[in-house]
Amino acid sequence: MAYSDFTLEKVQKAFDLTISEDLDLFANIPQLEPSPLLTEFLGDNAQLALKINTEKARSEMIIAPILLDLRKQIASKISLFSGVEFNVDAEQGLNGICDYIISNSTEQLFVKSPVIFLVEAKKENIVGGLGQCASEMLAAQVFNKREGNEIPVILGVVTSGNVWRFLQLSEKLLRVDATEYYLKDVSKVLGIFANGVQ
Repeated sequence: MAYSDFTLEKVQKAFDLTISEDLDLFANIPQLEPSPLLTEFLGDNAQLALKINTEKARSEMIIAPILLDLRKQIASKISLFSGVEFNVDAEQGLNGICDYIISNSTEQLFVKSPVIFLVEAKKENIVGGLGQCASEMLAAQVFNKREGNEIPVILGVVTSGNVWRFLQLSEKLLRVDATEYYLKDVSKVLGIFANGVQ
């Protein structure tokens, strides 16, 4: 078993999680304005990515540019990983390749203190990706405890590039934001990410 094998129901049962679906979980988080470069890039390419309608196009033309803009704006705080193995506990299924990891460390050679996990929705099925995202967040929790990293809250997001759904994990409580954000809300998406690494 690996991260991608988990549904939300499986991860809840396997790890005895309490799941709370919260309305507007991030309503009070301030926005972070995208750089002019990101605004121009998305203006030129986002619609093309959505028309091509493949995970690869959305990843390359929407998701990665947003994460790179975040990294550029707060480079002194984070490192960004794409398509890396994050094997924490194979017996529990906490292993596999993660689409994106943001670490609360500037160390770029290896994952040191993961705080945010991003899962690309398969076939634009946001709800279908929640279990995978939750399992990656749980792996981060296990990893951080093992490494002595004091990170009480792990952030996750499942996205199609156009739609973004966030999660928060604290101890055994998984909070799923009932609000979905859209590409037009990129300032809010960046603000939630920035808040997640503080």
